[in-house]
Amino acid sequence: MRIIIKIGFFINLILSQGFLHVEDGQIVEGNGEPILLKGFGLGGWLVPEGYMLQNLGYIEGFESPTEIENHIEDLIGAELAAEFWDLYRSSYVNKADIDQLAEWGMNHVRVPFHYKQFSEEPGSINPLGYEIVDSLISWCEPYNMYIILDMHCAPGAQNSGPISDSDGTARLWLEDGYKEHAVEIWKDIATYYADNFLIGGYDLINEPVLPDGISSMDLRELYIDITNAIREVDQNHIIYIEGNWYGTDFTNLTPPWDENMSYAFHKYWGDVTINTIQSYLSMSNNYNIPLWLGETGENSNHWYYEIVKLCENNNIGWNWWTHKKIEKTTSPYSAIVGPAYQTLLNYFNGSGSQPSSEYAQAALWEMVNSLKIENCIVQKGVVPSLTDPAFGETPRPYKQHSIPGVIAAVDYDVGANYVAYSDNEFMNTGPVGSNEGGADGYFNIGWVYRNDGVDIEYNGNEGISYNIGWTEAGEWLGYTIEDVSPGTYDIDIRVAGFGGILLVQLDYQNLAVIDIPNTGGWSNWQPVTLENVNVSPGDKYLKLQIVENGFNIKKITFESLASNDPDKIISNQFRINKIYPNPFNPRTTIDFTIGEKNHYKVQILNLAGKEINELSNKEFKAGNHSLFWNGDDNLGSKASSGFYIVKVSGNQISIQNKVVLLK
Repeated sequence: MRIIIKIGFFINLILSQGFLHVEDGQIVEGNGEPILLKGFGLGGWLVPEGYMLQNLGYIEGFESPTEIENHIEDLIGAELAAEFWDLYRSSYVNKADIDQLAEWGMNHVRVPFHYKQFSEEPGSINPLGYEIVDSLISWCEPYNMYIILDMHCAPGAQNSGPISDSDGTARLWLEDGYKEHAVEIWKDIATYYADNFLIGGYDLINEPVLPDGISSMDLRELYIDITNAIREVDQNHIIYIEGNWYGTDFTNLTPPWDENMSYAFHKYWGDVTINTIQSYLSMSNNYNIPLWLGETGENSNHWYYEIVKLCENNNIGWNWWTHKKIEKTTSPYSAIVGPAYQTLLNYFNGSGSQPSSEYAQAALWEMVNSLKIENCIVQKGVVPSLTDPAFGETPRPYKQHSIPGVIAAVDYDVGANYVAYSDNEFMNTGPVGSNEGGADGYFNIGWVYRNDGVDIEYNGNEGISYNIGWTEAGEWLGYTIEDVSPGTYDIDIRVAGFGGILLVQLDYQNLAVIDIPNTGGWSNWQPVTLENVNVSPGDKYLKLQIVENGFNIKKITFESLASNDPDKIISNQFRINKIYPNPFNPRTTIDFTIGEKNHYKVQILNLAGKEINELSNKEFKAGNHSLFWNGDDNLGSKASSGFYIVKVSGNQISIQNKVVLLK
């Protein structure tokens, strides 16, 4: 098999651009053209992690790959377990996944592997790892997509955590034989792939964490030993060097010891300012060596957008963790947890009894099927946050919305905070470790449906599965509506909670400031209705802004009442059309419609119902009218900031709406 693969790539040498390599402080392709690496890590594929599988993630002893494998073997036996893992790997990543990454514009993938997949014991070679990577090469070749190999689990474990398949001790640094085995594996890999142009380099050790008594010089020495072994057989490929403490601390890893190497740092959580990467930039400038952000992610879409900007403005390539997980919002693809697999999760997590071997097998096969890309849910905002330059400037529709029609409140536009929505907590800048589901630094309380700061919860009634919750004053949601039939509509907004105030705008004009009623519970849904709203032709932009919190929002319904004929006055029509601007300072305009000729009074009242200003008290003809209020009271003094009621009354009927004066 190896000979055939080698011959195939030798033939392709003629057409290839050559090896990815370092030249004059930059990563360049074979023709010397600089390339900014953009890609995804294929995490979870060859190194299963508990939190990514929605199981075992926070139970001591059950998150590491070996513990997961042992647990599954205990349930279904060794033979079926081997069959399961074959199916798992072929479902988690296959040609369809690489096709999709290429369509998104990715030019490389990072492949986290377990050392056992290439060599279980010193002096042995496991063909499994080579077979897997060879298949990946065949999928990447049509796109000239580079593959960076990452030793995610080193012999003995490079840190004490489950991500390195550790038993709690980083034995790579403490016991004899493990370092030598790591060197041997890398030399074998480099021997096999020395002439392969699609291999983008070797990421020697993922996220080392040195135990007490081990210095950063020990880390440097191991890196140099591995590099020297690789260079005996392979002069072509880039060596990627990660810092201590999960790829963040490069003490004693400078100066560089090879002409074809890059420093690879990792960045999770934390701020998105240039100060947070300045030490890496200084290291790069001082030694004329390129940087690569080899792992990042596990945050909000807004944070993603800011990190990509930060990297690309400083000529740093990036690789996202990761393209697929089970029931997570932070990756582009989310596999669904089916009922059988959920039963198995309950057992894993200690809340259910052990299933039979037959049931466990069915549950695992259900999970495997859900991992296929065609069966996954697409988290629509994730990829645009990485690839759309306008993500931080222009909102894009999340779904096609129509008037008339129903808009789920959770289907607000795609874009950054302050662009598609505004939420008071919209990215995780908390301490390291405060990731998805962590105790600190939440940016999304609900952790379902979408990956923004907007807090969403499951609430499977009213025909819509999710609602906006945990609202706070000042937060807002925007909806671009592209399928619009002009006409007159009632707008029903379905709410639940214990009261509050909501500002509703259409095309940046205020429709109403609504008192939200106390419905008696967070899931006791009631409509609040804006009546007789004229909708003109063309795309529309709907905005809901929380003025005073205390309620959830489920959906918005535009219900058609009549065609929009500007020359037609509807009989007995009597309404306040709009108050704009609202909130205002120093002056606002009040547009209202009279259905029939009569005497009408227009007043400004405070919330207690006391008159502040009488704007008009006279006869009006049927039709549309406008008055303005400059914030004065009846004595000509300026009213204080706050909420006021505009009231139009006459012919034994009255209408009113709220206005907000801000100073």
